[in-house]
Amino acid sequence: MFRVTSLVCAGVLGLWTGSAAAAGISGELGLGLSYQPREPTASRYQTVPVPYFDLDWGDVSLDTDDGLTWSALNSNGLSAGPYLNYLPGRTANGPLKGLRDVSDMAEVGGFIQYAPADFWRVYAQLGRSVGGARDQSGVLGKLGGELGYPLGGGVIGSTGLVAHFADDNLTQTFFGVDEHESQASGIRPYNASGGFQNLTLTQSLQIPLAPKWSLLASASWVHLTGSAADSSIVRQTGEVNQGQVQTAISYSFD
Repeated sequence: MFRVTSLVCAGVLGLWTGSAAAAGISGELGLGLSYQPREPTASRYQTVPVPYFDLDWGDVSLDTDDGLTWSALNSNGLSAGPYLNYLPGRTANGPLKGLRDVSDMAEVGGFIQYAPADFWRVYAQLGRSVGGARDQSGVLGKLGGELGYPLGGGVIGSTGLVAHFADDNLTQTFFGVDEHESQASGIRPYNASGGFQNLTLTQSLQIPLAPKWSLLASASWVHLTGSAADSSIVRQTGEVNQGQVQTAISYSFD
C-alpha cells in the first residue's frame, strides 16, 4: 500500500465516498497502521500500512477481515453465500532463510452467519487457497463470534474470538520443514498435520472524532495450537503466543 499524505487521503476518500453514496454503497472506509507478525510463525514483527473496509452494497459486503462476501441467502438474521479473501504468503529471509518462499494466494469458499442484531454475530467459513504453487494450496476455515457494546461518550467496543483451522497441506506449507529446508536453514525437520491452528482473541474500540470520522483501535492475542504450535519453526525462531495492534482513521457514509 502506498504512503500518502493526509491531504491526499482526505481528497481520495471524499471523491470515493461521493461516488459510493451515489452507487448505494454504505459503511466505513479508512487507512491505518498495523504492528503484526510477518508470517504465521511470528519469527519477526513488522509495522505496515493497512486499509480498513466495512462496506455494504445490497447483499454484497467488503470487510477487512472477512473479505468480499455475497449473501445469496439472507433471511431473519441468517445469511450464507460465497466469499473471496486474500491470504498473504511468506518471504523466507532473516530467521527463516533456507526455507521456501510461499506466494500470496486468494482464498475462495463459502460462509454462513447468524446475526439477528447489529451488535453480535456467530459465523463459519470454509474455503481453499488458490493461485499459489501446486504443493502450497489447501483447505482452510474459521469459526468465530463477535459482540459489540457501548462504552459511553459515543465509544463502541467489540470483542471477538475466532478459531482458525487448515488441512495437512496448508499447515505444512507454513509450519513444516523438509530435509532440504532443514539443511539450508538449520531448523529441525518437521511434518505438520492439519487441524486447528490458532485461537485469536480481539478487543476493538471505535472512538468518534468528528461527524462521520472515527479512530479505530484493536489489539489481538493469537495462541497457536496443535501441530502449528509444535512446529520446529515456532520452537526455534517464532512464538506460540503472538500479538497484533492496529489503528486507523475511518470515514462513515450512508
